Amino acid sequence: MSDRVCDQAELPGQYPYTRGIYPDMYRGRLWTMRQYAGFGTAEESNRRYRYLLSQGITGLSVAFDLPTQMGMDSDHKLAAGEVGRVGVAICTLDDMYRLFDGIRLADITTSMTINSTAAILLSFYVLVAHSQGANLRKLSGTVQNDILKEYIARGTYIYPVRPAMRIITDLFRWASAELPEWNTISISGYHIREAGSTAVQEVAFTLANAIAYIEAALRAGLQVDEFAPRLSFFFNAHNNFLEEIAKYRAARRLYASLMRDRFEARNPRSLMMRFHVQTAGSTLTAQQPDVNVVRVSMQALAAVLGGAQSLHTNAKDEALSLPIEESARLALRTQQIIAHESGVTHTADPVGGSYAIEQLTDEIERGARQYIDRIDAMGGTLAAIEKNYIQNEIQNAAYEFQQKVETGEAVVVGVNRFKQSEGETLAPFRLNPELEQQQIERVREVRSSRSRSVYDERLQALEQAARSSDNLMPHILSCAEAHATVGEISDRLRAVFGEYRES
Repeated sequence: MSDRVCDQAELPGQYPYTRGIYPDMYRGRLWTMRQYAGFGTAEESNRRYRYLLSQGITGLSVAFDLPTQMGMDSDHKLAAGEVGRVGVAICTLDDMYRLFDGIRLADITTSMTINSTAAILLSFYVLVAHSQGANLRKLSGTVQNDILKEYIARGTYIYPVRPAMRIITDLFRWASAELPEWNTISISGYHIREAGSTAVQEVAFTLANAIAYIEAALRAGLQVDEFAPRLSFFFNAHNNFLEEIAKYRAARRLYASLMRDRFEARNPRSLMMRFHVQTAGSTLTAQQPDVNVVRVSMQALAAVLGGAQSLHTNAKDEALSLPIEESARLALRTQQIIAHESGVTHTADPVGGSYAIEQLTDEIERGARQYIDRIDAMGGTLAAIEKNYIQNEIQNAAYEFQQKVETGEAVVVGVNRFKQSEGETLAPFRLNPELEQQQIERVREVRSSRSRSVYDERLQALEQAARSSDNLMPHILSCAEAHATVGEISDRLRAVFGEYRES
């Protein structure tokens, strides 16, 4: 038996924050309710944001399409058929203006799920906020900006690992002076879990990535308490209800001890793991999609009982398509019912003292520490990625789980048990095929209307900065202001850094 089980001395809001990072948790303030959205053109996504705001979301969450994530404009030959498909197409500053038309950025927090091109999209966002008269020192939101998990689990990388890390630390340094309230990274275990990891691996590899980012920032000359309070995290909410609650508690406790003992952080905010949770897309089934409402409800409740600061609930039809308005609204209502009708927000830590959860918390923390020790012995996360160690561990876990599904040892309702023979009746979301050509014409119109001399001069300055040790962020912002596109800025950096190719 662990000597930590039922340790009533660990109160919410006190180190090591097992029971929550704030003394009163949701009694003082509810989590931010987000709905991840973005598709087609900026105007189409803007309409969805306005609708969700009218239905009660308290924070925006932007999905970008694959070309935008990969640093390609919508008219790139490799973008054909992908423009606006899994997120909104943003090529230019003008697109960003349209995306947030009529939305006061000073009055809401925005989370942008963007990694390789995070510095560019943040620059666009800052310029839009500035044009609205927002005080940039109070601008609040998050860029995911977590490139390491792209090499591990997701694949939307552009540059080799080490120059990609330089861009991230440049953003850290720049934002600490210019955007002090902005979360400069959301270190993501979500995609690690979606790729097939276990709960222990999700915690371990996420925190191993965090260690790598912190060490890179320290090598760049930053002090830990300068940037650590703005680090944030992004976790999955999977199906094993008690294990998921314990996972968040273990991650919070392990992070607090790493920050205090390994990195000698002294600011209490540097020790607090603030995290967003999204329910598990990989658990949604195309078969009997109404059953996904039950899955998402249980996952969302686990996130709340685990102490999340921000939450997105998936819609029931996301195994089939982008969500329609009605299913997106139902997903939001799920959060609102948990917040206002379930009663779980009346207690800071409703599951505190549960033997099962406390024991699971200890087991997950212990397993995660063992993984971190192995990664340290290899020379750290970058070395482990280059050796494919982390990737192989995730792939093996995914394979083992799929074998259990195939044999029936792991039950997936509606898929390998409790099937129904009649066809599905849910009508999927349909994207207007004309939107891609519309977006292509717009980016070409921007190129033809801008000042060529200013654009050339600023892109050249960016390339020179990339070849030196200058901070890249002011140059990226300057290029964005001159209406350089996402693809053009990315290409200048490609010219210096090259592209990553998986071994």
